[in-house]
Amino acid sequence: MKAFVIAGTNSGCGKTTMTLGLLKALTNRGVAVQPYKVGPDYIDTAWHTRVSGVASRNLDAFMLPADTMRSLFYCHTRKADIAVIEGVMGLYDGYGVDPHYCSTAGLARDLNLPVILVVDGRAVSTSAAATVMGFQHFDPELNIAGVIFNNVNSDSHLDLIRAAVEKYCQIPVLGRLPKLPAIELPERHLGLLTAQESSRFDPHWQTLAEAIEEHIDLDALLAISDISDQEAGFSEFDFSEPEAPVEQAGLGLTVALAHDNAFNFYYQDNLDLLEQHGAAIVRFSPLDDEVVPECDLVYIGGGYPESYGAALAQNSSMLASLRTLHQQGTPIYAECGGLMYLGDSLTTYEDTHPKTNGDTHLSAHSLTGTHTLNKGNVKGDTHPMVGILPGRSTMTKSLKRFGYCFATANTNTVICPQGTVLRGHEFHYSEFTTELEPVFDMTKERDGEIISRWGGGYQVGNTLATYLHLHFAQQPELIKHWFALAKENQLSRTKPINEATK
Repeated sequence: MKAFVIAGTNSGCGKTTMTLGLLKALTNRGVAVQPYKVGPDYIDTAWHTRVSGVASRNLDAFMLPADTMRSLFYCHTRKADIAVIEGVMGLYDGYGVDPHYCSTAGLARDLNLPVILVVDGRAVSTSAAATVMGFQHFDPELNIAGVIFNNVNSDSHLDLIRAAVEKYCQIPVLGRLPKLPAIELPERHLGLLTAQESSRFDPHWQTLAEAIEEHIDLDALLAISDISDQEAGFSEFDFSEPEAPVEQAGLGLTVALAHDNAFNFYYQDNLDLLEQHGAAIVRFSPLDDEVVPECDLVYIGGGYPESYGAALAQNSSMLASLRTLHQQGTPIYAECGGLMYLGDSLTTYEDTHPKTNGDTHLSAHSLTGTHTLNKGNVKGDTHPMVGILPGRSTMTKSLKRFGYCFATANTNTVICPQGTVLRGHEFHYSEFTTELEPVFDMTKERDGEIISRWGGGYQVGNTLATYLHLHFAQQPELIKHWFALAKENQLSRTKPINEATK
């Protein structure tokens, strides 16, 4: 098996650009890649998938038990030639001050993977060795197996850096990526534009891959990535086959999945789990379709409904279709953008154009043209939404919630019974105002201490919507609970017909 982790010294050093280029370059060589992202990010995994043609997966140490995460990693990696894992933030940045809790370093240690450190090489030579050495010495047990320098435009500059790093750090410098003004990933308030929206970028990945082939030693990288090497210390990792669901609780059920430019934030493993439990998935577009397809459950993920408020509001037949399903008792589960959609109204920003990405090193204008920056503080129009949940969503000036949190159900919900403790992630610039009582008691902890409490999640009948993003693999019972409710609703709707027949 082969695998490596692309880690950075900090956010903005070029991890995502480097990862996308490597995925494309390896794919061009005919190497079967399996991409991953450390943490809960939806955006980067969508770009990975777009570039490689293979569904990228999240490796999240907060939401997933360690054994589950290892099992999922093996399950997907064994089907490929190499796993390419993009880290999160800086190498040792995680949840709190523990450098190994929910960090790239923690993931690399837990899975026994070699780390390729991406360093910004602008205006530096020998001092680069001090940076690399600091990352080495911070955790001597971590296998930092190679270094790639970003923003290095000449071989002579790289020669200076390489000589220093290889002399003082005794690890190989695998190459450089020059500044490429033609390539930039634009950004919105939530992060990068979704890959689904940005097919116009497709031709530029080949340019990036060609630069990587020219300036980075991919053969050396592939050699470093051999995690079956006994001498590298990876043989102790238990690559056991994950257990398949014993019972297919969703057999005979159909899940309608909202999937278009407005709603596309889903963990691929969540969708896989639905199907592994026997359910069929049918996709529909709240933007373009007239009605929800025939189904037993509805799943509406996150996304950017605020950027499509007018179009969503104008699709009145879709709004009516969702209301009808709710009235019939069809279990509906919605996250973040889905919550905003199911309320009475959505007040959007006046300006929803993408803004330039402060975390990347390239210019956006060559791809997107001159555009207005997203000011993020001007309220625009208010649009009517589905109206299942009495409440309104309003985009705000600043980030309202960000980070990992716990949710304890204070009542029975669509996906879990009262008392269930869930682990999830929130990231939103909107507020949902309602008189409904929240169904989850939310807490955010850091280094073992609770730093904030609030209420979240709202339920009306068999419809549950929350800002919380969940990975179902943390507790497979969540899916079974949801499916059981759908089967109860099926039975209640068919029982009068059966009795009439008798």
